[in-house]
Amino acid sequence: MALRLPLLTLIFLLFSGLAYGQTLSLKPFKDDLFAYPAILSSEGAYTVVDYRELRDINARDKVPERRAQAQYVDTGVRKVQQDLLLKTDAGNIRHIAVGRTQGAAIIVLYLHGRGGSRKQGVDDFTFGGNFNRIKNLMAGNGGLYLSPDFSDFGDTGAAQIAALIGHYAERSPGAKIFIACGSMGGALCWKLAARKNTGGRIDGLLLLGSLWDESFFSSLAFKRRVPVFFGQGSKDPVFPVEKQEVFFRSILAKSKTYPARFVRFETGTHGTPIRMTDWRGTLNWMLSKAP
Repeated sequence: MALRLPLLTLIFLLFSGLAYGQTLSLKPFKDDLFAYPAILSSEGAYTVVDYRELRDINARDKVPERRAQAQYVDTGVRKVQQDLLLKTDAGNIRHIAVGRTQGAAIIVLYLHGRGGSRKQGVDDFTFGGNFNRIKNLMAGNGGLYLSPDFSDFGDTGAAQIAALIGHYAERSPGAKIFIACGSMGGALCWKLAARKNTGGRIDGLLLLGSLWDESFFSSLAFKRRVPVFFGQGSKDPVFPVEKQEVFFRSILAKSKTYPARFVRFETGTHGTPIRMTDWRGTLNWMLSKAP
């Protein structure tokens, strides 16, 4: 017995080390329904996806743009959804949390655009059920999904989100942290990348129908090679796809191997990337590239 204990301990440590070294990969959730309908072209990190309103809205939604068909949604996830208030030095932050509020393996935040609220990012039936999917992906993979309110898209809002991230990062010290920003919420993505406390803590950025900011190149997040995903509709009237494509290519011009991806939804408009982005495929790629 005296000889067996060290051996068992060694085996335990070996397998624990292997498990720790493995990259987290999110398990599937309705992958067949949320897969990109067709790839029109793909060249390196740049992909053009076929998008058609008649198929991807009218056929997918029971009530177009208001209520997805039942097969796209699983509302059982509401059992682990909470509407919370966090008091911080940056102000009180109302936010909705789905999944593990401590001990999470992965944390994903969604920051809404102008006119939105914390409720947008947890609406099960709008945007073709895609927010319901990210909620279920986090709940089913030991993760945490956060959809917060914030005061503005400037420094005050950035400070509030930074405080929110800090709070949950301390409760889940091993979690990888990804921030998805819809539309004007992208202003906060870039500000958070530039801040010392969050730029050194986040592990990926998702810009969904959003904007560009060259201050990213001097940010701590860029220096850490934090993965960046761009999803953009080709007919976005708010943030022209051509300008976002130029910014994406400027990242690769500075580093050909930088982990950045661009998905262009052909004929899609401003909200298309929020509806169509493949959360699982994108996050699994980011997990594999996270610093």
